[in-house]
Amino acid sequence: MPPAPGDREARREDVSQAVWEVLADRGFGGLTLRAVATSMGVSTGMLMHYFPTKRALVAHALHLLETRTAQRPRRERPAEGIAALRAMLLDILPLTPGDTARNRIWVSSWDLALADDGLGAEQADRYTRLRASISPHLEAARAAGELPESADPEQLAATAVAFTHGLVVQALFDPARFTEAVQIAMLDDFLASISDRSGQGR
Repeated sequence: MPPAPGDREARREDVSQAVWEVLADRGFGGLTLRAVATSMGVSTGMLMHYFPTKRALVAHALHLLETRTAQRPRRERPAEGIAALRAMLLDILPLTPGDTARNRIWVSSWDLALADDGLGAEQADRYTRLRASISPHLEAARAAGELPESADPEQLAATAVAFTHGLVVQALFDPARFTEAVQIAMLDDFLASISDRSGQGR
């Protein structure tokens, strides 16, 4: 018998917390109804009232991950320009245990996204939105003379995302090599390399 409406809403947060715990421990590869049910101490039948299919469970997990990522604590950001971009990219890197856990979960979701057209389109849209959020800071940097007038903010935004997520993957697989200090230094070198071009075009 399905839960009553009041009970359903009361359990929703418990279900989401159990999904998150499984994701943090096993990633999307280990996300199953049985694993979530075991985490909650309930039957898989009860969970099927919330997630009738595996895809429904995955969709909920991705929504939960995106929501928690958006709500995470963030560094104070300067108004605009390269300094604002630096703060934004630092918030992406796995510099804290919480950020490391989130990045591990995101990376584990890529295999699913590559195998499912719908999930893949959603992931592509996330990247589009991320690049769009970065471009205005690069436009401001160009206007302030931090970048050459010929700089293409949209292309640089794509480059910044590619660099940052490449660094994320390396740090997840080799944290002893890519420590917090190393990641920050590499990011600063990358941003300096962008800014250094300003002298070449003037």
